[in-house]
Amino acid sequence: MIPIQINCQSIDPQRYQMEDRTLKEIGDHLRRARQAARLTQEQVADLAGISRPRYRDIETGAAAARATTLINIARAVGLEMMLVPQAMAPAVAALLHPETEDDRPAFSPQPEER
Repeated sequence: MIPIQINCQSIDPQRYQMEDRTLKEIGDHLRRARQAARLTQEQVADLAGISRPRYRDIETGAAAARATTLINIARAVGLEMMLVPQAMAPAVAALLHPETEDDRPAFSPQPEER
């Protein structure tokens, strides 16, 4: 067995805070989608092929998951994961969450007029 030394000075605390925040955001999205689909954690875990405790840890942001696991979970709750070029991320976010009707992109679904 080879002992491993970790230089604590080289650990960037901001990086870990950002990762924690990202894990919690992913978990929040999964929880909302699961609840909207009226599924239990157990049902999602079964559909995704993982244990319920593992799913709970992912949903609460307590644990990271492999990309294939996240894809399986997303599909179980009716979501699809995709990679978006960073330059396009603001446009995609604006499309998904317009702040006001005036901010809605021209190519987004428009509310029906009565």
